[in-house]
Amino acid sequence: MIKSLTVLGSTGSIGVQALDVARLMGFEITALTSNVRIDILEDQIREFRPAFAAVADEKKAEELRIKIADTDTKILPGYAGVLECASIKTGAVLNSLVGIAGLLPTVRAIEAGNKLALANKETLVAGGETVTELAEKHNVDILPVDSEHSAIFQSLQGCPDRKQVKKLILTASGGPFFGKKADELRNVTAEQALKHPNWSMGAKITIDSATMMNKGLEIIEAARLFDIPGERIDVLVHRQSIVHSLVEYEDNSVIAQLGVPDMRIPIQYALTYPDRFVSPVRELNLAQAGALTFELPDDETFRCPGYCREALRRGGLYTAAVNAANEKANELFRKGKIRFGDIAESVEAALGLSLDNGGRTVEDILALDSEIRRKTEEMWQ
Repeated sequence: MIKSLTVLGSTGSIGVQALDVARLMGFEITALTSNVRIDILEDQIREFRPAFAAVADEKKAEELRIKIADTDTKILPGYAGVLECASIKTGAVLNSLVGIAGLLPTVRAIEAGNKLALANKETLVAGGETVTELAEKHNVDILPVDSEHSAIFQSLQGCPDRKQVKKLILTASGGPFFGKKADELRNVTAEQALKHPNWSMGAKITIDSATMMNKGLEIIEAARLFDIPGERIDVLVHRQSIVHSLVEYEDNSVIAQLGVPDMRIPIQYALTYPDRFVSPVRELNLAQAGALTFELPDDETFRCPGYCREALRRGGLYTAAVNAANEKANELFRKGKIRFGDIAESVEAALGLSLDNGGRTVEDILALDSEIRRKTEEMWQ
């Protein structure tokens, strides 16, 4: 088990819960990072006393440096500071940054030989084989923190040969608009889309849940994490969010991981694997939970997962393209500049581009990301 931990994105939902686990397990905190929320970061610094902390916003970094001058924590300013924190040798780096911003810190953590607890979907969606090959080169384990991928990872324990796996089954809550049709979603607001029925998450991820784009990203991530082709990854809508995902084997037996919807379970398992310890999460009471239901997703109304499947099928830079289009469109929707349905239109437009799939370096991926974001913004001007 690790003894020390760096948390990238420590003031977000996953980061805060990761520190709950760290507190319980007695982990030493090596470094913490935040984008702008220095009030929360200051409290975390004073409690955990990390050697380093980074703030992506350089002005906020200077404010924090003054505020915590009475401590021994060194403040590293800007995105360069975040990258430096990821590069510091520690027991594990938990990457809970949102979006493509998490890609380079993942690369730096792997290059430093740090065990990686990954909550940043975009690392494997956009980075793909570039990241997995780098991890193999540096002999670094990538352990999933997303509840769905952690559930699959747990359900695969005791399976030495992946050829015995028939398919992976990701569960989805269905988000706030489950059961609605496209014409009913035409004029929904960001405020409505941000009301997730089961999980407390950041704004970007919550909107992704409402469009079902998050499930498309998870299909891509699962394919790359577990080396399973996309056509062998299914999705079921499970409104109760108790069954977090399942694995079906060749003999048609199905193994699932269940638990209350609390991210501290997968966070803790990623940090303590292969061992299990007492958790801060309450026990699952199945009698109290009642009926557990499963339904097929409405791929006609929620088109983003289908676009992600096609991007995965094409490979190369297409997964990075649909991710970039979604990130920009998600942002535009939250700002009230486009409609809810325009997010899927943006992803479809990116998929329609003719891309040179030869380039796979991190620089290629980031250059394409910038280009797709620009094209997506121009599309709605």
